[in-house]
Amino acid sequence: LFAFRDAHGFRPLVLGRVGDDPVVASETCALDLVGADFEREIRPGELVIADDDGVRVLQALPEPERGALCIFEFFYLARPDTRLDGVEVHGARVRMGERLAEEAPVEADLVLPIPDSGTPAAIGFSRASGIPFSEGLIKNRYVQRTFIQPDQGLREQGVKLKFNPLAEVAGKRVVAVDDSIVRGNTTRKIVSMLFEAGAAEVHVRVSAPPVIGQCFYGIDLADEGEMIAATRSVDEIREHIGATSLAYLSLEGLEASTRRPPSELCRACLTRDYPTAVPRE
Repeated sequence: LFAFRDAHGFRPLVLGRVGDDPVVASETCALDLVGADFEREIRPGELVIADDDGVRVLQALPEPERGALCIFEFFYLARPDTRLDGVEVHGARVRMGERLAEEAPVEADLVLPIPDSGTPAAIGFSRASGIPFSEGLIKNRYVQRTFIQPDQGLREQGVKLKFNPLAEVAGKRVVAVDDSIVRGNTTRKIVSMLFEAGAAEVHVRVSAPPVIGQCFYGIDLADEGEMIAATRSVDEIREHIGATSLAYLSLEGLEASTRRPPSELCRACLTRDYPTAVPRE
């Protein structure tokens, strides 16, 4: 068995054991599912070799001066019950919501997540603001993520199949918390659904900064031309999605919530500051 982690450490990779047998997975939660004990994170540039003689580790490529663990893993991609660089993802996302409530407060009656990825941040927003938490939107568990659907028609159909608002939003000022807005069309549909269900106001809060740059390191994000924040201001995005108000978490707030030094994170999708040479054209 050969396991290799890229020299920048963009994607997580961990080593565990079931008895005497080594197990390798991209997230620690996968070890939990098979009853494996976590041993350690595989370092950037390390090659792990498991054979009849046991487990050997070689530094196949030198580590760069700065790490580049993907910050998108922290606020969206990783499962909440995994640990990234020793930090539990759920706890980090709750802290993002708490910080968001401090940075962008609002008078409202309910805080609801855009499930599932917005749930931990909504919990944090509710705790910090004192506004009651409600599910608000019920998610159909049998529909795939919509942001990776190849066609806009499929994405919009997926949104209708994916969410249904509860009656309790009627007459309420609601805060809808999500982890990101990429194209904006899913968010626009959800805001429209909430107003159709009788919400008096819909305040959208996003527990990460605007996504403005492509990923060249393994995440199938949209082209920059499709990213709504790449060419529009926050107020223009608010107008497009039809929300009463819109606010994003600051980059500093996101970084602080991860409890990792900014110098050890790749933030290119939020800053366009790429840690490697990329095909700019």
